[in-house]
Amino acid sequence: MSQATEQTTSRDSRGATAPIIQAIEASRDYELAGETVHAVRSVNLEVHAGEFITLVGRSGSGKTTLLNMLAGLDNPTSGRVLFEGVDLAGFSEKQFTHLRRHRIGVVFQSFALLPLLSAYENVELPMRIAGVGASRRSVRTQEVLEMVGLERRAKHRPYELSGGEQQRISIARAVAMRPDVILADEPTGELDSVNAAAIFGLFREMVTDEGMSIVATTHDHTLLDLADQIYMVHNGELDLSEVGRHIDADAQFKRPDPVEDPGPDSTAEPTDG
Repeated sequence: MSQATEQTTSRDSRGATAPIIQAIEASRDYELAGETVHAVRSVNLEVHAGEFITLVGRSGSGKTTLLNMLAGLDNPTSGRVLFEGVDLAGFSEKQFTHLRRHRIGVVFQSFALLPLLSAYENVELPMRIAGVGASRRSVRTQEVLEMVGLERRAKHRPYELSGGEQQRISIARAVAMRPDVILADEPTGELDSVNAAAIFGLFREMVTDEGMSIVATTHDHTLLDLADQIYMVHNGELDLSEVGRHIDADAQFKRPDPVEDPGPDSTAEPTDG
């Protein structure tokens, strides 16, 4: 078990583990051409330690807006978003900076890698900005590159990497500071099915081995068996639709189990016994 999963987590008055991030009746409205667009409608969501949550919905359903509110990148029009019980609406700029550098990692669909930096330098950059010493930066950068299986591509620039490799580098950059939560916006949206499955498998490993919490948006139903909680997002509303294989073996989107070889005696006639 990793050190992260062994750490004591905060608990509420009933003894239950308190959520790291919590949305309470959170809504987000926009004014567009004189009309009000309800991007997110009265969403309630809890993200607990060591939990893998997926938000599933079509483009324009409100997934990205909700993710931005959870990250503190956007403010709810009404309702609240809490981080460890504290309303993000009351955060100062200094508190937000600390939150984004140390507590929350964000993975963008477009990768957002700096083109003139190598894969190694892209991963190292957040630690350099945070003032982490050179020796610790070097060790941690190597660790996360190995975690995503790209230590041999460390000197390559983004344009020399495939789409799947670029996304894995962006994930390595997001986890470099050992955040409590990873928020990933359509991390597999530009990838083929093989690379998409690899990315979600990597997320599953991070939750299991590193004790991180992950909230990822996706429209690919074939990946959902790897999640602990699956929420459908439709017209800005959230619905707990199904759960992954780690809770419910009969989940709707679970991949079928492989067919076992019955062996050479499976066709033998039954005998009286």
